[in-house]
Formats: sequence, C-alpha cells, structure tokens
Amino acid sequence: MPETPSSLFPPIQPTRQGMLKVDAIHTIYWEEVGNPDGIPVLFLHGGPGAGLSPQHRRFFDPRHYCVILFDQRGAGKSTPLGEWRNNTTQLLVADIETLRIKFGVEQWLVFGGSWGSTLALAYGQAHPDRCLGFVLRGIFLCTAAEIDWFLHGMQWFHPELYDEFVAPIPPAERGDLLRAYAARMLSDDPGAYWPAARAWSRFEGRRVFLLPQPDEISSDTLDLGVGRLESHYMANLGFFEDGQLLRDIGRVAHLPAVIVQGRYDMVCPPLSAYRLHQAWPGSLLKMIPDAGHGALEAGISAALVNATEQFKRARSFD
Repeated sequence: MPETPSSLFPPIQPTRQGMLKVDAIHTIYWEEVGNPDGIPVLFLHGGPGAGLSPQHRRFFDPRHYCVILFDQRGAGKSTPLGEWRNNTTQLLVADIETLRIKFGVEQWLVFGGSWGSTLALAYGQAHPDRCLGFVLRGIFLCTAAEIDWFLHGMQWFHPELYDEFVAPIPPAERGDLLRAYAARMLSDDPGAYWPAARAWSRFEGRRVFLLPQPDEISSDTLDLGVGRLESHYMANLGFFEDGQLLRDIGRVAHLPAVIVQGRYDMVCPPLSAYRLHQAWPGSLLKMIPDAGHGALEAGISAALVNATEQFKRARSFD
C-alpha cells in the first residue's frame, strides 16, 4: 500500500457499529463515525465487493460530520461473503434507504469512489430528494464499453497482466472472458471459484496505483468479494440499461458535485469522468495529473478531503 496521505484526518473508531439483516440471505455490517449531530454523510465503497477500510473514515472532519459506512451485500464483514444471489444495484439502493431510515437521516452528502460512484449515482437518481450533494471519485458508469476496457483494454498497457489473467481459461473459452470467469466464480465449487477469484482480484489490484506498490493489497475476503461480485455485476451490466446513468443525470443535476479523477486511471479511464462532468452543469471536475485509480494516492486523497471541507464550510462546492 502507499504511505498514508498527510491530508487525511487522524484515525478514528466508530461511535456505533452493528449488523442489519436485510433479507433472508443477507446481513450487512454498518458503522457510524464522527459527530452524531453533524452533517450526515453516506460512504459507498468500491468493487462491487471490495468492502470497507478504516482509512475510509478519514476523509471527513469528525467534529463536523456524522459518517455512515456499510459493507454492501456480500462484501467485507457482511454475510455471506461473496454471495451474489439477491444482490443487485436496486437491492443495494433499497439497503441504503433502510439505513437512512434507521439513522433518522433526512438528507445526506453522498460520497463514493469507483463502483461507489456508480452506486452513488444510482441512489441519487432514485432518491434525489434525500441527497445534499455528491463527492465522486474514479468514475465508473457501468457501460458495456467500460466493462470491455476493464477486461481487454488493459492489454495495451499491461500485456503481462493480461496474459496472466487469460492463462487460467482454456483457449476455447477465451472469446468471452467475462462469461468464462463468471461461470467459475459463481459456481458452488470452491475448487472452481477460489482460483478464479484470486486471478481476477490480482488482475485488478495490480493496476490500481499509478506507481508500483511494495506490498500488494490482497486477502481472501477481498479476493472473493471482488471476484464474485464484480463478475456478477459486470455480466448483468450493473443491472442498468446501457448508458442509463448519463441518460438520467437530470434527476440530480440541480445538486452540487465534485468529481475527482486520476489522469492515469487504468481501472476507470478519465473519459467517463469527463462525460459525467459535461452532462452535469455546475459539477466541478478535479483531474489529478499524477494519479491512477487509488483513493489513497496523495493528489486524489487531498482533493477528496478538500471537497468535504468545502462542503462543510458552505454546503456548496462554489
């Protein structure tokens, strides 16, 4: 991992945390940090399936914000880990509303990166009246073109990683890598899904940061959550119509937004952030010239903290 950026607030422990059963299969982990009487914030992690990190609490001044974070279905401390059944964008949006009601929040600032930006937009478009504004990073609109880039475009920059990714799949199945990987990872056979999940997670994880990191971020929890749920969501186009999030941006376009994007993001290339900014009058695009995809890269973390500080001071991104 990169060194912890100096722009972040000091480490903080949750004031409350717990588990919430949301249906017959899924129980989600949640936590609250900061000032219980502060400006409410919803934090949405990436993936799908990547889960929370203690670092995620540190983008917000704990004296002024009440931050609600949760592990989405099948991710992190939520159970069952990697469960893809009863797991759709619409159900995640419903879980967010369940949490909002549980915490008695009328409106909140919505903060999300990568897949978290996708879910933030989906939630905002479903419930615009519940949103104060948005801080979004590493934009992923879950279009067919972006999914194709994720799976195949990388060979132009990281051909060795692509060869490693393709290698476990028999040549006869390589014409549809997504289908081949999903068939393995959504199997009930651990002998099929564990190797596939580790290969998928490694393929993504090694291109998150602009510069190589001394220690690769990996764990069984991360590998299974990311591998299974990313392949499940991508195989279903995120449970959207292609282009839906840009098409419906008018539902939130009256709200303030900061978009933070690494210029050399190899997971979610800058074109999506640029298109979102163009479609969202009044949004502010911060293109970080020396960063990739990682939220903890120095320029990206500084821009995210600056956005939450601006909102704290003025409830506006002007």
